[in-house]
Amino acid sequence: MSSETKNCQSCKADFVIEPADFAFYEKMKVPAPTWCPQCRLMRRFTWRNERALYKRTCDLCKKDIIAMYPAEASFPVYCQECWYGDGWDATQYARDYDFSKPFFVQFHELLQVVPQIALQVSQAVNSDYVNQVAKVKNCYLIASGSDNEDCMYSYRILYSKDVVDSTFVGKLENSYEALQCGESSGIFFGDDCVGSADLWFCSDAHSSQNCFMSSNVRNKSYVFRNKELSKEQYLDKMKAVDTGSCREIEKYREEYRALRERRLHKYMEEKNSPDSTGNAVAHSKNAKHCFVTMNLEDCRYCLMIADAKDSYDVSNGCCVMERIYECSTTGVNAANNIFSADVWPEVRDAAYSQSCRNDAENLFGCVAIRKKKYCILNKEYSREEYEVLREKIIKHMDEVPYADRKGRVYKFGEFFPPELSIYAYNETPAQDFLPKTKEEVEAMGFDWKDIDHKKYSVDIKSEDLPDHIKDVPDDITKKVIGCRHEGGCNHQCPGAFRVTSAELSFYRRVNIPIPRLCSNCRHYERFAMTNPYQLWERNCQCEGVESSNKTYKNISSHVHGNKSCSNAFQTSYAPSRSEVVYCKDCYQAEVI
Repeated sequence: MSSETKNCQSCKADFVIEPADFAFYEKMKVPAPTWCPQCRLMRRFTWRNERALYKRTCDLCKKDIIAMYPAEASFPVYCQECWYGDGWDATQYARDYDFSKPFFVQFHELLQVVPQIALQVSQAVNSDYVNQVAKVKNCYLIASGSDNEDCMYSYRILYSKDVVDSTFVGKLENSYEALQCGESSGIFFGDDCVGSADLWFCSDAHSSQNCFMSSNVRNKSYVFRNKELSKEQYLDKMKAVDTGSCREIEKYREEYRALRERRLHKYMEEKNSPDSTGNAVAHSKNAKHCFVTMNLEDCRYCLMIADAKDSYDVSNGCCVMERIYECSTTGVNAANNIFSADVWPEVRDAAYSQSCRNDAENLFGCVAIRKKKYCILNKEYSREEYEVLREKIIKHMDEVPYADRKGRVYKFGEFFPPELSIYAYNETPAQDFLPKTKEEVEAMGFDWKDIDHKKYSVDIKSEDLPDHIKDVPDDITKKVIGCRHEGGCNHQCPGAFRVTSAELSFYRRVNIPIPRLCSNCRHYERFAMTNPYQLWERNCQCEGVESSNKTYKNISSHVHGNKSCSNAFQTSYAPSRSEVVYCKDCYQAEVI
């Protein structure tokens, strides 16, 4: 079978389906997609909430709780104890399939009455304001992570301690504003740093210690603005660096941004991943168009998953899964799941289902089913009845498809329509990874939730805060601080924020100023520093002695001599970007 070019139903751009893709779709017994990979990712994102939290009461026990859903949600919301408890059963909401209405209309009706769990949290100690996490202690406003202690305001954080304002980090300690860093300690305002310690404003530093404002560093110590010094010289230079001053930090940030732009970039961050494309892919084989993944085999279009095989279009998942297609949040011994959201652990053979758990199997159009088999719209059937009805519904979905408000058609083979999601676009990772304005979101036919800008009585404006951390009084934790953006950005800014006691202690201990932006604005500014989750065809920019844009001078000889490198690749660096991007061989000749 040859490749085929299709036109995306959503964005109207052309996309290519390869022969290997068709073979996968045939194995999964699903039709080829009608949305391009980027639009499919956006659509799945809208069915997961990570960072939008609300105060409300549990609709069963009536206790005050923190939840992913506001008090005005149209469906019941239960706290974790009630949702997992024996006081209710999702099959009590069961209904017969109605062949006079499209499937998605019936699923949405079910979705509006079945209780949802308030937060996706497991084993959290003294950590009320967290979501999509497990095994955390003394954490505050972290999302998507596990095995963390004393961490705050961070996203996709794993096995870390004493980390604040960081994104995509693992096995990190005592760090602040770290981006895509791991197995390190003392990373402050750094990105792509691994196996290192005591770095300030460093980019792409591996196995290095005591560095300031340096990039492309390997196995080095005492490097100041990319110059190796003696220990005494380095420490003397650092005496003039005042990290406690907000004015000085702003200057360093500007210098750091310029450093990141002019340093050498490898076309793709990967480790032991043959025949793979994407970025941040580790220990994988034949993982195409994958990002922030590890231990994959024969997978495509996946984001933030691990230990997966024969899976396509899986995002924000867990680990240990096989034969998964078009799912958001699945894993932990999951298999044969299609077109579903939040189905884990040990959920198998589920289609078009949401929030199902614990050894549930053979589900179609179900919500919150646990430990049951052969269910359709939450109604239990015999195996034979289930299989016959399932095939009839699939045929009915093709004959009586659902059409959304933009006229997009949903037959069997399409993920849930975004307009039926229980979250608005800007409550989901869609706004993190693919940020849009309200006008753009509504023009796409997705929902938007206006931020409730409470009329805070701001005690102190950000510009009136003491410049230096040593001058910040103890009672700052009792003040409402005005965010510098004042709610005028596209960052879900509430306009004001507070500093907690634990947070203030951290800033004082590491000698950095308290922030001038709220945690949401800081989060989105970090995300803006990451590469997009799509690929472009490019050529290596190495021309033998320098880069093609003349901004980088080679320091080593390359196998192609003084001629231009002929290597081509797929990269997440768009051709319009200003960074210097080299192939693996040229990058290693310069950096390793």
